[in-house]
Amino acid sequence: MSRINVVGARQNNLRDITVDIPKHAITVFTGVSGSGKTSLVFDTIAAEAQRQLNETFTAFARTRTPRYDRPDVDAIHNLSPAVIVDQKRLGGTARSTVGTATDINPTLRHLYATHAHPRPANARSLSFNDPQGMCPTCHGLGCPTCHHTRLNDTARASRINGYTIADLTAMETTELDAVLRLLTDDTNTHHITAVRDRLDHLIDIGLGHLTLDRQTSTLSGGESQRVKLVRHLGSSLVDMLYILDEPSIGLHAHDITRLLELLRRLRDKGNTVLVVEHDRDVIETADHIIDLGPEAGTHGGRVVYQGTLEALPYARTLTGRHLRHRLALNTNPRTPTGTLTITDAHTNNLKHVTVDIPTGVLTAITGIAGSGKSTLITSDLLAQHPAATVIDQTAPATSTRSTPATYTRIMDPLRTLFAHATGAPAALFSPNSKGACPTCHGTGTTHTTLAFLETLKTTCTDCHGHRFRPETLHHRLRGKTIADVLAMTVEQATDFLTEHTIQPALHALTDVGLDYLTLGQPLNTLSGGECQRLKLATHLNTANTTYVMDEPTTGLHMSDITHLLNLMDHLVDHGNTVIVIEHHLDVIKSADWVIDLGPDAGHRGGMVIFEGTPEQLTHATGSHTADALRRDLAAS
Repeated sequence: MSRINVVGARQNNLRDITVDIPKHAITVFTGVSGSGKTSLVFDTIAAEAQRQLNETFTAFARTRTPRYDRPDVDAIHNLSPAVIVDQKRLGGTARSTVGTATDINPTLRHLYATHAHPRPANARSLSFNDPQGMCPTCHGLGCPTCHHTRLNDTARASRINGYTIADLTAMETTELDAVLRLLTDDTNTHHITAVRDRLDHLIDIGLGHLTLDRQTSTLSGGESQRVKLVRHLGSSLVDMLYILDEPSIGLHAHDITRLLELLRRLRDKGNTVLVVEHDRDVIETADHIIDLGPEAGTHGGRVVYQGTLEALPYARTLTGRHLRHRLALNTNPRTPTGTLTITDAHTNNLKHVTVDIPTGVLTAITGIAGSGKSTLITSDLLAQHPAATVIDQTAPATSTRSTPATYTRIMDPLRTLFAHATGAPAALFSPNSKGACPTCHGTGTTHTTLAFLETLKTTCTDCHGHRFRPETLHHRLRGKTIADVLAMTVEQATDFLTEHTIQPALHALTDVGLDYLTLGQPLNTLSGGECQRLKLATHLNTANTTYVMDEPTTGLHMSDITHLLNLMDHLVDHGNTVIVIEHHLDVIKSADWVIDLGPDAGHRGGMVIFEGTPEQLTHATGSHTADALRRDLAAS
């Protein structure tokens, strides 16, 4: 019972693997993108934990809960109930806020219901989601009448030491924590302590710049994940299975130290923590490491190392090899060709910043989460220099039918190839046209609406997920159907589709490290980092353009970082300007110029505290980035 036993896992690209995972420990799963980490941890272990928990409900109850298919595995023993903290955005309506998602708002309402003057009728009369408390003009959505507090006049009249509940929810988390200390007395200690515990968790994982009235739909995936984590940290349940998907994403090295403490806290409460992760610091804090590979896609799916950290650097794996070596500091930066000036930037927390960004070089924009770096670049730079091209992590296409083949325009010449080879019309080889399966309309899945529950998606029983009608699959190109080709990885397709109309796009996908993707994989299944690299693939041979990248190392293994840096160097060497918002120290060390914002987050940030080369940054004071860089160089 001291270990979770996974026997014969074959989900996706897993190669019939069997592995033991220690309980009441932090186990980190490593390996390159596409090596099988997600397939093992989320698609196998987490999926089976959810399925087994649902089977404990009555048959009547199960008809009202989502149905989970059994993963392709022989057996999993000694599972605990799972809490899954993934990177899916919290979303929600305009009524969903950080305060509601973390359950801080209800506690604040109880505090005001018992200690405010004048005393409100009850806690509900302080809620913008309840008719008793919401503004009658906007119905709790925010308007000039309620000064965008969402509350009615009665709710806004109740105060503790001069503060309304709207005042508190509009404060940044760190500021609110300080104010609550001043409001504490012998009568309200319990309520304030409960709120401050949650606030401390938010601050500890780098969300001290958020306000409780921030809508959850505006949070990024790295932020959504951390808010979910806060929601679970206050639980008194033990012997749970916590599963996290790259929690270090979006975190500065300064904040990762606090994240690691939270992971240890979960473990020390008697829980098992499984983390899919690439970050060196997270890997080095693990009690146990399971490394998958040796490479991606069909070349992955095997356990290539399992054990403690001490032996991993000596293992013959990509993870072990890169743990042994750190990139050197760039001491020979390129010479800029000019400057892009941002003038008087004062959006959000920026303090009227004016700064020059050199052109013709690689510039890293750094600073802890909430320091203002994303606002400076994605808001003010683009407003003042709209010709810049953004390559961010948002989905490259909104249609669920979009795939790497359609996005890179491979699909058109591919249909033409099939039409010439078979004599059939090209439209027959499109799942979005005449070739579509009539049952699922070419999506490969059918959807069942379960009222207020999550819509149930299942593989189409007629086309078995291939998306095409039967007559389409009777036609073949060099022995392969169109469904066979779309099921190929980019690497496999490069060997099969040798035509000059298709090869450049396949080589571009390989150059950005996406050779493990299948041509027909839906784009909505890609991670943010994969989406960004897919966009990057379409820009590799351009010139005289300014590119803005937002944390392009997201989801990348250490061995892929060097590859990414080579791609950015390729863009710069072809006459482009590359501006990258980044926390990863290898990118910062390799940049030609660094602009660091801070010194801290929220209202204590928003200033440029350093401009210069990476080498000059090592001598800077008052910068969390400089401190982290010095620690990294000392460990080299």
